[in-house]
Amino acid sequence: MSKKYHITTFGCQMNEHDSEKLAGMLENMGYIEGLTPEDSDVIILNTCSVRENADMRFFGNLGHLKHIKKAKPDVTISVCGCMMQQEHIGETIQKKYPFVDIVFGTHNIHEFPKLLIDSLSNRNICINVWNEEGEIVENLPVKRKFETKAFINIMYGCNNFCTYCIVPYTRGRERSRKAEDILCEIKELVKMGTKEVMLLGQNVNSYGKTLEEKIDFADLLYRINEVEGLERIRFMTSHPKDLSDKLVQVFKECQKVCNHIHLPVQSGSTRILKQMNRQYTKEQYLLLVEKLRNASPDIAISTDIIVGFPGETEEDFLETLDLVKQVRYDSAFTFIYSPRKGTPAESYVDNIDAETKHKWFDALVKELNDISREKNLLYKDKIVEVLIEGSSKTDDLKLSGRTTTNKLVNFNGEGKEGDIVRVEITKAKTFSLEGQMLY
Repeated sequence: MSKKYHITTFGCQMNEHDSEKLAGMLENMGYIEGLTPEDSDVIILNTCSVRENADMRFFGNLGHLKHIKKAKPDVTISVCGCMMQQEHIGETIQKKYPFVDIVFGTHNIHEFPKLLIDSLSNRNICINVWNEEGEIVENLPVKRKFETKAFINIMYGCNNFCTYCIVPYTRGRERSRKAEDILCEIKELVKMGTKEVMLLGQNVNSYGKTLEEKIDFADLLYRINEVEGLERIRFMTSHPKDLSDKLVQVFKECQKVCNHIHLPVQSGSTRILKQMNRQYTKEQYLLLVEKLRNASPDIAISTDIIVGFPGETEEDFLETLDLVKQVRYDSAFTFIYSPRKGTPAESYVDNIDAETKHKWFDALVKELNDISREKNLLYKDKIVEVLIEGSSKTDDLKLSGRTTTNKLVNFNGEGKEGDIVRVEITKAKTFSLEGQMLY
C-alpha cells in the first residue's frame, strides 16, 4: 500500500503554494494524500510568522502530534516555513518538541525529498535551515489545489523592511523569476485546463528589478494578457510606494486582468506610516486610489490595516477611520498589532492598553463591514460574470465562484468548475452575494 502524507498550512497564498510544491514532491516519491495526520506516514506543518496567533496555532497543532508519534513511532514529522527561519523557534522545537524529525526553512524547500530520505535512513533529527536565499529553483513538481485556477510565484523575498514585518528576514531579499519561465509555466497550465492565475510576490509591483532583462510588472502583465486560453489574471500583494502610472493603466488596457487590487495601507496616519517605514503618506495613498478609479471606475479595492501600532494615538486612529471612509474598501484584513521578534518595532514603546486597542479594532471593523454591505448592495439585480470554483461551502445544492471584482457569489444553476457563467444577483450580504444563473 502507498504511504500517505498530510500537510497543514498556516498563513498566506505564498505558503499555500509552497505546500502545493511539497505535495508534488511527495507524490513524485510515491506518497498519496492522507485525510488526516493520524492516518498519514509523513506529517508536515508549513508555518507562518506574520502574526502572533499563527505562532500559537502552530505550537498547538505541534503539541497534538506528540500523541500520534507515541502511537506510531515510524511516522515522520516535519516543520517548515517562515517560522523556521527564526533561530529561537528552532531552539524551542529542539528543547520542547524532540519528537520532530525534520526542520527546514523557506529557502531550501526543494531539498525536502533528500531530507526525508536522510531522516528515514538514520532516524536522527534533521535540522537544515538556510540562512540565506539561493538561486531560484525552477520546474519543481506541484500538486495544484484547484483544477482551473493556479498560484504562480513571479518573485520571492522582500526589500521593504517595514518596521513591524518579519518577512524580509524569513523570505530573504527580492529575486524575480525570468518572464520566459513564468510564461512557460502559465501556458502549460492553460493546456491542462487552468482559466485563472494568481501571480504571487511579497511586492509584485517591484517585479523585474533583479533581472538582466529590462522589464517591470506592467510589462509582464501585458505579456500574460496575450496568453491564449487564459481567462483571468489576479495578483498580490501590491506595495503602494511602487504602484506606477504604467501599472494603473493595465486595468484599463488588459482585458484579462481582474478588476480588483489588494493595496495594503496599514494605517491612515502619515505619522504612523513613517514609523512603519511604509514610504508614502496618507495623501499619496489617496491619490493612488483616485488614479485607479479614474482608469477603472468599478475597480474593487481591498487592503490590510493594523490597529494599535506602538505610539498610535486616538488622533492617529481617527485618521485611519477617515481614510477608510474616503476609500470605501470592498473588503479588508484587519489586525491588532503584535510584536515580531527581530523587527525594529519590537523595541518600540507600546503604551496603548489592550482595552483601547480592542475598542479601536471593533470600531474599524464595524465601519469596514458597513461599507462592504453597502457596496455589495449595488450589485443587487445586476448581471455579473462568475468563474465557477465548485459547490458552495454553505449549500451543497448551489454553485460558488467569484466575479472579476473578487466578489464571492453563491448561486443556483448548472455548470462545472472553470466555466464562466452569467449570474443575476438576487441578494447581497456583507461578505458575499447570492444569485440565479442565466441560461
